[in-house]
Amino acid sequence: MIRLENLTKTFVTNGVPNTIFRDVNLVFPKGRAVGLLGRNGAGKSSLLRLIAGSLDPTRGQIVHEGSVSWPVGFAGSFHPDLTGLQNIRFVGRVYGVDTDELVDFVEDFAELGKHFYLPCRTYSSGMKSRLAFGLSMGIRFDTYLVDEVTSVGDAAFRQKSEAVFKQRMTQSGAILVSHGTTMLRRNCDAGVVLNKGALIWYDDIEEAIAAHEDNMQAATLDEDI
Repeated sequence: MIRLENLTKTFVTNGVPNTIFRDVNLVFPKGRAVGLLGRNGAGKSSLLRLIAGSLDPTRGQIVHEGSVSWPVGFAGSFHPDLTGLQNIRFVGRVYGVDTDELVDFVEDFAELGKHFYLPCRTYSSGMKSRLAFGLSMGIRFDTYLVDEVTSVGDAAFRQKSEAVFKQRMTQSGAILVSHGTTMLRRNCDAGVVLNKGALIWYDDIEEAIAAHEDNMQAATLDEDI
């Protein structure tokens, strides 16, 4: 379970404040796969970072019950001079998991071949993403934070990524951001819509998608006026 309590986040750019959430209160229930919808720039990725703890709120707090992943697929924390293998072992030790088991899972899943034993600075962005997704799925969390990650790689790899994600969802919950409603329909059973700094919970993903599409249409009409 994840609870947002009077959450406010304001960014200041060139002295100009931009508040993306203001006094938000919301509960993400345990074990639900929740699609997070909103316009580009509305703050979806920022919300995931706030929940993950990599971004601090301006005001309010986020309360976790159970373990929460970093944003799945985030490769920015890999040390460029360490090999894929060394990075995986390091993260495994930090999270207190069986590092040999984790390495075996990630090496098999990421399909990097000999590159798994080369420094991460030699990787393409796609290779880093595959390593990062494998690492994210290799460690069990109560709630996974997912930001468009299963779009990585070719069709076969995307299919494999979604299959392992679905398997994890049999025992965990998730908050999932995707611009593709098809993916949300396949993977989520509830939704939250972010619009004009407010978060609204929908107990059915179809209701959330419909509300989001209405917001997008209204925004387009406002721009045309």
